[in-house]
Amino acid sequence: MCLVTVPLMAGTFTNGGFENGNFNSWTQGGGYWLGEWPMNPQAYLPGGVHNDNSYMVNTVVGQGTDPISGLNTVYSGNYAARVNDSYNNNSVSVISQSVNNSTDPNIYFAWAAVLEGSHGLTDSDNFTLQLTDDTTGTMLYNVSYNSASAAGTSLFTYHNGWYATDWQVQNLDVSAFQGDTFTLALLGSDCPYGGHAGYVYLDGFGAIAPPPGPDPANTPEPSSLMLLGTGALLIASRIRSRFSRNAA
Repeated sequence: MCLVTVPLMAGTFTNGGFENGNFNSWTQGGGYWLGEWPMNPQAYLPGGVHNDNSYMVNTVVGQGTDPISGLNTVYSGNYAARVNDSYNNNSVSVISQSVNNSTDPNIYFAWAAVLEGSHGLTDSDNFTLQLTDDTTGTMLYNVSYNSASAAGTSLFTYHNGWYATDWQVQNLDVSAFQGDTFTLALLGSDCPYGGHAGYVYLDGFGAIAPPPGPDPANTPEPSSLMLLGTGALLIASRIRSRFSRNAA
């Protein structure tokens, strides 16, 4: 079932921590991955060129332990979202939410990925998480890994053929963009050959930092609260351009 909603108003984040136990206020989509790279989450949402919701596997999960990584399935509260699953059938799954006229100085969210070791840098199971400023068309946050790229980083830990992260909490300073509209989109995908699976958890999308969950081992280090390089550069550039215009 696909949920398409009117964008939220006045900087509100509705059900951003999935504490209603459902996907209310989120738009869902999915499809069948044939190997195009890089992947675009919008292409698998309703109206997108690859949208086919019969392959969509989005699940709201409660407190528990991920069977592959041992990760707590919820970062904070009672529920989180799992986008895609561990069944390898070429499936792609996406969730997205837009926030209109945001007046909050920060946007937070937490994510954790589980990817099965598979192929190369362009044809492995993967995930993409993006935050865009729709008002200006600027990408503020863009993180994408597949199992091939995950294997070479300290962010992921190897678990008997799979690569997984701990919970990563992102704190994005959007105070320079007040009044803009933002969209968060998360895509999880199997490999294009139906042999390897990938999925990703999301929790705590909102204007207030989600408190850590009950498992101290899953609390991110302070460095994980920093922006990734691409997002930081984009935000810094945007701030400088605004200050330049104001000074002119």
